[in-house]
Amino acid sequence: MLQGFKDFITRGNVIDLAVAVIIGAAFTAIVTAVVDHFINPLLGVLLPSGSLSGWVVEVPGVFGEPAQFGIGAIIQAVINFLSVAAVVYFLLIVPMNKLAERRAAKLGVTEEAAPAAPTQEELLAEIRDLLAAQRPRA
Repeated sequence: MLQGFKDFITRGNVIDLAVAVIIGAAFTAIVTAVVDHFINPLLGVLLPSGSLSGWVVEVPGVFGEPAQFGIGAIIQAVINFLSVAAVVYFLLIVPMNKLAERRAAKLGVTEEAAPAAPTQEELLAEIRDLLAAQRPRA
């Protein structure tokens, strides 16, 4: 039982996942700092409040108290997410894909061309032929 757990923990996938989580957290902190201290102030120049997080839309409430919707905070979260995704894609995914392509080319591995999938007309003709073969002949 303990041997199975040891095998699971020392498997490459678990270690790779742990490294990815740690690096992802570090990238998130860096990108969030760039967005908070560079991009948001640039956007804040265009907003009357001077800050993206201060952009609030108020809607009159039924009982007198207005409801406040923090549109700026939502936009800021979307910008943070897209920034983190862009950094991860361009700094991790693209180089790793290029490295995998080079490694495959060096080893002489080529992708086999998959046979073309049959068209809709070919599939319908095949179904028609199968149904015709199943009919009893009179």
